[in-house]
Amino acid sequence: MNLKQPARAASDETGPTTARSVFMSTYDDNAREQIQASLQRWAMAVRNKDLDAITAYYHPQVVAYDAIIQLQFKGIEAYREHWQHCLGMCQGPMLFEMQDLTIHADGDVAFAHWLNHCGAADESGEMKGSWMRASAGYLLTAEGWKAVHEHFSAPFDMQSGKALFDLKP
Repeated sequence: MNLKQPARAASDETGPTTARSVFMSTYDDNAREQIQASLQRWAMAVRNKDLDAITAYYHPQVVAYDAIIQLQFKGIEAYREHWQHCLGMCQGPMLFEMQDLTIHADGDVAFAHWLNHCGAADESGEMKGSWMRASAGYLLTAEGWKAVHEHFSAPFDMQSGKALFDLKP
């Protein structure tokens, strides 16, 4: 494993699919760039509500811990059903943007973490959303880098047990 010191990279803020404040390790720049491009395609697919493009991002044996509905999802079919349910709850345009993306890659394994601003337009057309924490683990496959693990969560207040959806980075 190459243990070079990570280097801060300038972020490209040319569009809504590009993460801001990107921190990229120097372990494997090519892998990092491929994963970042995959994340950008995935975020665009979510905003476009393109279920096939969303699930193309994942490994068939993905294990996902999403912030809503159930404790975990095992396998692409279970997670695809979950995504379909989530997209069905969002009638208007989607809000799905990443910030503070960090990617580390070495060999055929990588991981990333970021803050994700997600939501949708309400009945009046007003965008409603909250910030979530996200992390993912990737494996390099014959089809490229695939998310084999994903975790979305929101912090919560221990006294009330309520999620803290009003927090901002």
